[in-house]
Formats: sequence, structure tokens, C-alpha cells
Amino acid sequence: MDDSPPSPADALTWHFDAELLRRYDRPGPRYTSYPTAPHFHDGFGVADLERAARLSRQAHPLRRLSLYVHVPYCRNPCFYCGCNRIITRDARRGLTYLERVLSEAELVAPLFAGREVVQLHLGGGTPNFLAPPLLAELLEGLARNFHFSQALERDFSIELDPRTVNPDDIGRLAEMGFNRASLGVQDFDPSVQQAINREQGVEQTLAIIEACRRHGMRSVNVDLIYGLPRQGLEGFGRTLDTVMQVRPDRLAVYGYAHLPHMFKAQRQICDADLPDAETKLALLGLAVHKLSHAGYQYIGMDHFALPGDDLAVAQRNGGLHRNFMGYTTHADTDLVGLGVSAISHVGDSYSQNPRDLPAWEDALDAGRLPVWRGLLLSEDDQVRADLIQQLMCQGRVDTHAFGRAHGIDFAGYFAQELQDLQQLRHDGLVQCRDGVISATVQGRPLLRLIAMCFDSYLREPVQPARYSRAI
Repeated sequence: MDDSPPSPADALTWHFDAELLRRYDRPGPRYTSYPTAPHFHDGFGVADLERAARLSRQAHPLRRLSLYVHVPYCRNPCFYCGCNRIITRDARRGLTYLERVLSEAELVAPLFAGREVVQLHLGGGTPNFLAPPLLAELLEGLARNFHFSQALERDFSIELDPRTVNPDDIGRLAEMGFNRASLGVQDFDPSVQQAINREQGVEQTLAIIEACRRHGMRSVNVDLIYGLPRQGLEGFGRTLDTVMQVRPDRLAVYGYAHLPHMFKAQRQICDADLPDAETKLALLGLAVHKLSHAGYQYIGMDHFALPGDDLAVAQRNGGLHRNFMGYTTHADTDLVGLGVSAISHVGDSYSQNPRDLPAWEDALDAGRLPVWRGLLLSEDDQVRADLIQQLMCQGRVDTHAFGRAHGIDFAGYFAQELQDLQQLRHDGLVQCRDGVISATVQGRPLLRLIAMCFDSYLREPVQPARYSRAI
């Protein structure tokens, strides 16, 4: 095996190797956290969150905040979706939900008094289920409880359904302070759209992207999915070509995870309509080929960005971070989640709100923080979380520097894990040179499998169906 290090240019591209991906297509965590959410437990409660916030403030008094607000409502079900969402056309539910989110903000904000919010993200569901006046009320309410940063690098982003937003709405969002938008597209092929119950016109979508730019948004992301029912190379190729003509700053190209036993809506998808494994792999290869030739930088997992985008710059500068919002440029922050099912990462803890709406509502109506479950990280968890973070964001870890930072003998502490890496090394996914473990150009698309070698929880009995496949 060639253990020579990849060039800087190679490290920012995806070298598509179909045979390698085929052999390593297995379930595994996406590592938006470590330990991952299936290991959270209901023994973690409000007092634990309060303690974590107090200790974080004492240890890092100037650490800034990221806020995540989950808006669960959607007007129509997309059959592929595995997100926590509630289908309704009753717009009045948005108002009552907003009132409770702001009640939650009032309860949690005192734990972070004086801390500056540098990042805000609205996800869902469909955040623009809330009409612009309600979104404005949401931001005003959050600003009353939290100190919003005025720094140029502030990121305020929102996920948008292009079918239910218009160009004038984008102007209002920009006036509120949103400077990033993420648009769901998935596929423009009419047959695919019919199969997933998401009919969406090309022109209306491109008009929203144009409006985001016209109103000064710093970055636009487009989500695509490969492996959907009735999807083929010709149609998906047209979708890719259409999207690349308007050159969104970022693209996420997700693999569809068909888990109908977990997500009821997916039972509406006919298994016979799904592409076989070879076609799914070819769809991914097509996306990688087109995006690479269009000049997009490979960030990690299924994310790509233009070289001038903040995400790409952060990767090159070593400032990339990964959390429940995906890849981000704001590494040194505490994450506070608001809304049903939202997850917080505060200090050395994770906490999650109830996934069902009534339980979340009941807690807030009783005047208490809606903590359902969570986890206090052990020292070993913290060590492994840092290592997995470095692998997922930079694709490498300097074992000497890492050992000094954590006060451990790396080779001794991770003796079993280094042994587990040998097969990946033999297959050309990993190299170990001069004390640095790094993904090869062939291994970067499979970072999650490299990280899995250092995940001690995978040695415990766990249902593989909890995790999506790597491809």
C-alpha cells in the first residue's frame, strides 16, 4: 500500500472508487455527536443541564452560543422523510408553537446570561411554515432573551421549502437578519417527485435562489438525494446540471435511507421503484463527477462547497466543526436547542427535548425546561469525541499532539483501535505516517467508517437499523 500523504488538492476532492464503496457500504453513525443519540438516557434531567451550563460558563466565560430552533410542521408529507415533523395545514398551530418556543427561551436563557449568540439555525419540518410576521416575532423574542452578536461572521440560517415561500418573503427574511438559506430540492425529475409526493417546479426553485442572492444572503445551500424511487442517471443528471447552472454556494447530496419500519411515511414508497445497489452507486458517482468538475470542494460526508464559501475556507484553515446542524464554521460554541426534539450540546453534556409534541408542551405549560433525556460525557467520551471530531472535519489526527492535549499515551490508550484500523489501512482507506493518522484520498468519502474504529459504544449490542448505510 502507498503510504505517501495526499496532496492538499487531493484532500479537498472526492476520488470515486465504486468497488471500494461497494465493499464498505454498511450501517454506521453520521457522528453529528459522540456518543450518538441512541445512547442518551432518561436519567439525565433538568438539574444536569443546569449544572453543565454552570460549569461551561465557569470554564469558558467568553464562549459564544449557537441556537437551534426546530419547527416541526409541514403542509404535506414527503414520503422519503425521516425527520421529526407534524403534517398540518392549520396555520394557527404555528402561533401556539411559537409562544411555547419563546417560553422555553425564557426558561433556558438565564443559564447563559451574557453569552453572545453567533449562530442561529431554524430547521424542521418546514421553518417557513411560520409566515414572515411569525418568524419576525420569533427572532424578536429570541433577541429579548439572548444577546445576538453583531459580528460580520454571524450566521443566521433557515431551511426553506421552495414550494411554500416566494421571492418577496426572502426580502423579509433578509431584513430580519437571515444571511444563509438552505433549500430542499431532492430531484427535479417529475416521475421521482410524484413517487415521493413532492412536486416542485424548477422555475419557482431557481427564483428563490436568485432572490436569496438579490437580497444579499451570504450563502445558499441546496439539498439533493440519490437513491430515491424511480430515479435514474439521465433524470438525476439533468437535476445536477440545472442546479449547477445557478452555482449554489453549498450542496448536500444525501443517500436515501429506506427504513420503513422506523418512518411510517416511507411505507408509501414501493420497494420495486427503488434503484438497485449498483444504480444507487452510479447515481452517487455521477454527482461526484459533475460537482468535482464544476469546481466544488469536498467538505466531508455528503457535503460540497465552492472554494470561496466560509465552510470550504474553514476546512482549509482547520476551523471546521460538526454538530447536529451538520458542518459549521463555529467550533467553540455551546449549542442550545429549542423546540420539540431539539438537542443541546452544552459543555460536556448532551440533552434532548421530547420527540412528541404533547410531552414538550406539557413541560413548558408546567413552567419547567422540557429535558427528556441526555448524557454527561465521561473522560473517555470526551477524548473519543475530540478524536472523532478531528477525523470527521479534517480527515486526520496528529497522535503526538492529541496525546499531549489529553495527557494520554495514544498508542497505549487506543491499542485495540489501532489494530482495528489495519484492515482499512490494508484497503487503502487510512495511512499512518510520522505519528499522523489520516484518510487517504480514497478513504475521505468513508470518514464515518474510520471514526467507527474509535467508537467504544459500537462494541455494545446495538441494532444496526438505527443507523443509515454509508452509501
